[in-house]
Amino acid sequence: MLRTSLLLAILASVCPASALSQATPDVNVWPAVRPPAANPSIEQRVETLLSQMTLEQKVGQMIQAEIKSASPADVRKYQLGSVLNGGGSFPQGNKQASVQDWLALADAYHAASTAVAGVSIPVLWGTDAVHGHNNVRGAVLYPHNIGLGATGDADLVSAIAAATASEVKATGIDWVFAPTIAVASDFRWGRTYESYSEDPARIRAFAAPFVSGMQGKAGSADFLGPTRTLATAKHFIGDGGTAGGVDQGDTQLSEAELANVHGLAYADAIAAGVQTVMVSFSSWNGKKMHGHRYLLTDVLKGRMGFDGLVVSDWNGIGQVSGCANADCVPAVLAGIDLFMVPEEWKAFHGNLLAAVKRGDVPMARIDDAVRRILRVKARAGLLDSVKPSARVAEASVGSEAHRALARRAVRESLVLLKNQGNLLPLSKTAKVLVAGAGADDISRQSGGWSLTWQGTENTNADFPGATSLLAGITAAVKGQGQVEYSVDGSYRSRPDVAVVVIGETPYAEGQGDRRDLNQALAQPADLAVLKKLKSDGIPVVTVLLTGRPLWVNPELNRSDAFVVAWLPGTEGSGVADMLFRSNDGSVAYSFKGRLPFRWPAEPMQAQVIRTASAPAPLFPVGYGLDTGSASTVLALPEFGAADKPSALSEVVLFERGPVAPWRLSLGDKGGWSQPVSGGMTQSANGTVTVTSFDRKIQEDSRRVVWNGSGIGQVFLQAAQKQDLSAMKAAQGALVIDMLLESRPNKPVELRIDCGYPCGAKANISEVLKIAPLNTWFSLSLDLQCFENAGADLSKVDSGMLIATGGKLSLGITGVRMVPGAAEKAVIRCKG
Repeated sequence: MLRTSLLLAILASVCPASALSQATPDVNVWPAVRPPAANPSIEQRVETLLSQMTLEQKVGQMIQAEIKSASPADVRKYQLGSVLNGGGSFPQGNKQASVQDWLALADAYHAASTAVAGVSIPVLWGTDAVHGHNNVRGAVLYPHNIGLGATGDADLVSAIAAATASEVKATGIDWVFAPTIAVASDFRWGRTYESYSEDPARIRAFAAPFVSGMQGKAGSADFLGPTRTLATAKHFIGDGGTAGGVDQGDTQLSEAELANVHGLAYADAIAAGVQTVMVSFSSWNGKKMHGHRYLLTDVLKGRMGFDGLVVSDWNGIGQVSGCANADCVPAVLAGIDLFMVPEEWKAFHGNLLAAVKRGDVPMARIDDAVRRILRVKARAGLLDSVKPSARVAEASVGSEAHRALARRAVRESLVLLKNQGNLLPLSKTAKVLVAGAGADDISRQSGGWSLTWQGTENTNADFPGATSLLAGITAAVKGQGQVEYSVDGSYRSRPDVAVVVIGETPYAEGQGDRRDLNQALAQPADLAVLKKLKSDGIPVVTVLLTGRPLWVNPELNRSDAFVVAWLPGTEGSGVADMLFRSNDGSVAYSFKGRLPFRWPAEPMQAQVIRTASAPAPLFPVGYGLDTGSASTVLALPEFGAADKPSALSEVVLFERGPVAPWRLSLGDKGGWSQPVSGGMTQSANGTVTVTSFDRKIQEDSRRVVWNGSGIGQVFLQAAQKQDLSAMKAAQGALVIDMLLESRPNKPVELRIDCGYPCGAKANISEVLKIAPLNTWFSLSLDLQCFENAGADLSKVDSGMLIATGGKLSLGITGVRMVPGAAEKAVIRCKG
């Protein structure tokens, strides 16, 4: 019976995909663009080089490898066209690498690429410098795009692009994967903060100024000059419009809507001379962009006249039907020129060579790709074979001028939503309590893409020269007022006012997707601080750190003033500038920021509906109070602020990453609870190790390995107990999407805890002994089993805990509680 149930569960978890039908394409709905004129001498030089290259050299030029998997010797042997450092990748793997370390590695790659007999073509290094040179220790981090969108200042955006380019160039890197010109249309998307606005017109207004700021003005003597880098318009196309805000999902729009909402900023970027375009992971009406010949070749290269290079995203070709990360002829034929194949690039090299020799890829397509790559390198001056360190014009990383620019950007990005009784700006003579988990956390105020990919695994010490919000406030009142700090809002001396910094924790693509916008459910501790101070009668200024609009009615109700600070980056003093008056009591700076996205009136009001029938938001696009504008915000409805899941709601604990309020932890006898963060976490005694790996997209799964040296555990825990009794009443089951890589040699327990020792366990050893190896399947357990064994499902704090004292290796990509799933669960129990 158990074997039959398991097989049924596996079969039930397989769902064939189907693509939506598309209307007849019409290239004329896209804007016709006239890019800057080509330089005849460059074109002749490119053709000469191309005629001298072997097929092997051409294929090498079409590959971009990650620096962790491609040494300078590899670059020389395979004559690779490009390398990149992904988020959290550093020279020699050293997070503390200096500017000179980066520059030395750039020189080493350059030397290797030019030490080739015959035709030698310098390698091109690319990096994700999306809000400053964010991979480099000591660099200035600017507000993420959502904050820049709130400024409405295209000249400021251009200045930031120029400053970023100079810092990137100072480390020997010539190519930046920015700007992101996505039109975020569902706030549940984890990359919303990379979008300037929901308004395509706002994004269009920023696209060309950013490109010109980073590359220099096309046609001028400064174009791709000593302090400039190549820019990248990304991600083509529709990445911000996926259904449900699912990262790398499906954008279901007509071609006219795709062009008019998501395509117009690309036209402006191309007209400004952007040299590279990165392809989106997403699909359009069921077809992956990485395999979409019509959009990449007919539209982008044809109708829109783009003559630069088209680069794939990280292993994006592996998502195309019939493809793998190392082998994708359809992506080559679709029009991608440079292939970002971070680890499996050697296999890709061999596979593409073989495909050309078989006749599956015509030489004309290879020549078109390499011609574009050489053209971009020639325009950037790389073909002149000057090593990176000899091209550095200035040592600008972390300069005071750039910090001043970032501080200004922070000031202009803040949006004032509420100011009861003109509480803001505050007097510098006040006794100020600073509270909240975000007040002294530079990682939290900087968000994702900050030293590491997800922005996690960082401390304040990792950001030399940066200023936390607490430090900025302390400096602002020094010598006049007083500052007391506590995370939980406690105080020794009653303050005149409290500044409470709340909001999201860092995330990036994939792991940043949300099911709803209910911040009180995601971060209940933040609301608890506000409740405490409100009950004490202390005036409260709330500062919200967020990468998207959030439903914060409960927090607004308990705040006298409310400021949206977005993700301001390293210059926390910019926030303090706006909160306080000048020394003489006058207003130092007026709030200028305006909402670039509508603000939700309900927890599920996440989708941007572009029709007159769209539900009214709490605040519209463009809303924001001026300094001195008192506001009276009536008590807002708080429905859903602390609702328990209804009987019909699926409770997701893990999907690509832990879903708030759940946190992934591990432990052994050296310490039973240790948070899992980053790419790899090991328990205190080394008994259990959790690493990130790819199932469908980058790092969407976790591998858990027990070494058998003792009892080890991995678990999903909430800070506050969750009432899941409705789920049991709905005959729900705990469902784990699992990959079994080795069979257990000792008993394996699966537990649900309700405040240890309250809890219940099930022995899943027998299931794992017959489950298929190295095949994804769904393991489901009737919640009634846990209740029968003593678990109180009205106060669950650990929704899943797996423990064993033996050896075991398994992967986990999803954990959820599903109503109505008990009937077909692998393990069932009677009530």
